[in-house]
Amino acid sequence: MTTPAQRCDEVVISGSGLWTPEHVVTNEELVIALNAYADRFNETYKAEIEAGEREPVMRSDPEFIHKASGIRQRHVYVKDGILDIDVMRPLIPERGEDELSHQAEIALAAARDALEHSGREAADIDAVIVSCAYTQRAYPAIAIEVQHALGIEGFGFDMLVACSAATFALHRAYEMVSSGTARAVLVINPELVSPQVNYRDRDSHFIFGDVATAVVIERGDTAVSEHQYRILGTRARTQYANTIRSNFGYMSHAYGGDPFAPDKLFHQEGRAVFRDVCPMAAEHIRGHLEQHELQPSNVRRWWLHQANLNMNQLIAKKLLGRVPEESEAPIVLDRYANTASAGSIIAFHLHNKDLQAGEQGVICSFGAGYSIGSLILEKR
Repeated sequence: MTTPAQRCDEVVISGSGLWTPEHVVTNEELVIALNAYADRFNETYKAEIEAGEREPVMRSDPEFIHKASGIRQRHVYVKDGILDIDVMRPLIPERGEDELSHQAEIALAAARDALEHSGREAADIDAVIVSCAYTQRAYPAIAIEVQHALGIEGFGFDMLVACSAATFALHRAYEMVSSGTARAVLVINPELVSPQVNYRDRDSHFIFGDVATAVVIERGDTAVSEHQYRILGTRARTQYANTIRSNFGYMSHAYGGDPFAPDKLFHQEGRAVFRDVCPMAAEHIRGHLEQHELQPSNVRRWWLHQANLNMNQLIAKKLLGRVPEESEAPIVLDRYANTASAGSIIAFHLHNKDLQAGEQGVICSFGAGYSIGSLILEKR
C-alpha cells in the first residue's frame, strides 16, 4: 500500500453501493402476527391483567403504522420465525468461526457494488470502515473481515453511532483522504437490525428493515467515475438523551436474568424523540449551510435519514417553509422502512445521478445519542 504524503484539497464521493435482501415483510403480515400473539397472551393472562398485575399486549393496525411512520413494508435478511407467534424473531443459523459472518456477507455485497460504481479495485483502497447501529460481535472487527475478503491492504475498523453511523463514518473517511493518510476509503453500513427488533411490541415492531450500503471516498484529482460529488463540508453534533436505547451487550452475562428481555432490545419514547430531534436537525442543517454561505433554497436534493415520513417533512418544512416535493427529498422508507444509518445513503444511491454539475445536495442522518451528522455535496 502506498498513500500520499500531501493533503488533498478536493475530496469526492465517487461511487455508492446497495444490497437489498430478497425477503419482504409487509405491515399486514406483521399486524396479523402481533395481533394473534396479543390475543393469546391477553387471554392467557386475563386474570392478572384485570387485576393490574400485568400489562396487556396492545394490538396493531396496518393503517396506523403507515399513518404514524410512512412505512408500508421492509426487507429482512431472514424472514423465517418473524411471523411465527411462538418465535417472533428471525431464525438466523449461527455460523462457525471459520465461516464468513452474516454481517460481512451483506457488507461485501454492498462494497462490491460501490467499488464497481466508483471504477475502483481493492488495490485502490487504503481503509475500510464498517459503521452501523449494531455489529454482530465485538471482535475481530467486521471491517477487518471484509478487508480480508476483498484483499485490501491497509487497515479497517468498526464504528457504532446508531442511526448517524453512516454520516459519522463518511466524516472520518473525508478527514483521512483530506489529510493524506489514505487515497481512498470504503465506508460500509451493513444494517442487520431485525435481530434487535421486538416483534411483540406494537410501538416498535414495524420500524426496522435490513439492508447494506457502501460509499467510496477518494481524492478528486484521481477519481475516474462518471458521477462524482465534491464534499464541501461535514458537520456533526451529539447531545446525550435517554429516549432511544438498546441495552443488550456483554454485560448481560454478568447481570443474569433474561439477556433478551424487552429492555435489551430496541425501544424508544417516540413522541419525545420526534419533539427533540426535529428542531435539532433543522437547526443543525441550517447552521451547516450558513457555514458555506448557502441557504436551504440553494439545495437541489435532500438525502435525509429515513426513519419517519412525518419527521422528514417537518424538518424540511422548517428549512424550506413548505413540504418538499418528492424529487427534492426522496423517500425510500415506505418500502425499506427505517434501516438505521443506511437510510440516507439508500436515498443518495437511488437518487443522485440526475443532478447537474454545480448543483448541491445534503446528506443528513439523526438518531440515538442524540447524534446528527451531515455532508454538503456538489456535483462535479
